[in-house]
Amino acid sequence: MIKNLMRGLTPLALILSPLAAPSPALSANVVLLPDALAGLTQAAEDPDGYKVSAFRHWDAGLDPADGCDTRAEVLLEEAIDTPRTGPGCVLTGGRWTSYYDGQSVTDPAALRVDHVVSLDEAWQSGASGWTAARREKYANDLGSPGTLAAVTARSQKDKAGRDPAGWLPSASTQYCRYVAEWVGTKLRWALSADKDEVEALKLLADGPCEETVVVRSKAPQ
Repeated sequence: MIKNLMRGLTPLALILSPLAAPSPALSANVVLLPDALAGLTQAAEDPDGYKVSAFRHWDAGLDPADGCDTRAEVLLEEAIDTPRTGPGCVLTGGRWTSYYDGQSVTDPAALRVDHVVSLDEAWQSGASGWTAARREKYANDLGSPGTLAAVTARSQKDKAGRDPAGWLPSASTQYCRYVAEWVGTKLRWALSADKDEVEALKLLADGPCEETVVVRSKAPQ
């Protein structure tokens, strides 16, 4: 799957990757994708026992007093044109670009807030051993901009919880951003990666995304 997706890349697509930098000034918290991959733990995945209810979401967000839950706060943060906020944080109007497929959206109800590393993928990669409280923190993680994304329902459905070995955004200019956020999230939450996933990530890291940077951060305890 990943090799077929790679064939669709054009030179222009490689140049336009939003997280690509020709000579980034790196710090302890920012590394190139090939170096970030070295920090991943490779392990087989275990899907047994997963259910979406194991990850309570959405919670009251960063400010419980404002009535906006995590989903609404992501929409407000990612809006290109800010929506109106009514009582109970009901959003109307506004404009977004779904980076998975490049679609422009003007109805907040048409958007889904996607876990870049899906809940079932997280479960299979280590979250099955977490406490319920930690899984809730994961599902509502607003501490890193790469963990949640406002996207079209169609693109979320198309992704279907797959990892980068089986799915990448249809907008090829976003491949490198996506894998950088994927790897950053896995490192942030100390989640493992299976063999096929690692191979797909290495293919990108050794090619078009070689100079893409990954932001490293630590998840809340």
